[in-house]
Amino acid sequence: MLRRLIATFLAMALALAGLAPAAAQAPAQAPTAGADQAGAAVDPGYVLGSGDVIDVALADSTDYKARVTVEPDGTVVLPLIGRTPIAGRTPAQARDDIASRLISGGYFRRPEVSVTVASAVSRYATVLGEINTPGLVSLDRPYHLSEIIARAGGVKASGIDTITLTNANGTTRNYSLRLIATAGGPGDPVIQPGDKVFIAPAEIFYIYGQVSNPGVYPIDSGMTVRQALARGGGLTAIGSAKKVVLHRGQQEFKAKLDDKLQPGDTLTVGGRFF
Repeated sequence: MLRRLIATFLAMALALAGLAPAAAQAPAQAPTAGADQAGAAVDPGYVLGSGDVIDVALADSTDYKARVTVEPDGTVVLPLIGRTPIAGRTPAQARDDIASRLISGGYFRRPEVSVTVASAVSRYATVLGEINTPGLVSLDRPYHLSEIIARAGGVKASGIDTITLTNANGTTRNYSLRLIATAGGPGDPVIQPGDKVFIAPAEIFYIYGQVSNPGVYPIDSGMTVRQALARGGGLTAIGSAKKVVLHRGQQEFKAKLDDKLQPGDTLTVGGRFF
């Protein structure tokens, strides 16, 4: 009889708090680029914040279960103990706080409380630019810059090799995509909440005329006319490396194979006469 009364009381408390059992509510969507974090394993050191969704349960009471969202003021509303501050705490710290409140309220003597993160959304980095899946990447655990790029789908072919990382304090530093793929330590920094990652579009050149694949291509640092011809697929059967005209702004002149290209240059390759 006593167990039935406790179950009834808990059910009434859940209803008054506007909460439903965890299974009755759909998990919230996490603001991630490329992957939904609902139900994903979260680092034990994760610090809870506004928008995070947590599951709270008691091992010694199957009736005490709630899935709640951390509100903008940093609190959640839980059965029996009502509004409880939780932002700024790890799941373990939140667990201990809830257990302490249940004990001090006289509801349980030694409650075995569990707090798990169903959706981690309050700590994130922003990834923008020439990236396959730009957006917000949830930092449910520590991630290196290379991992953030991978989670966002990688860099598009139209992106440059340089990654610009702007920290929450406004400081900016550039990293090479090629280097962070193999680097460790400071060469591949750990991303902090509020960081912004940006990949700029590659600067381009144009090549037309007697090349196998005329069109628009990204320009590499220090690229020469010789390298540009190779990028365009090489000369056609009648193409001539001695008849390459370079258009730069309002200027037009005959190009040499070792001339360096600049962004926006246009090469026109002429043909030989037999």
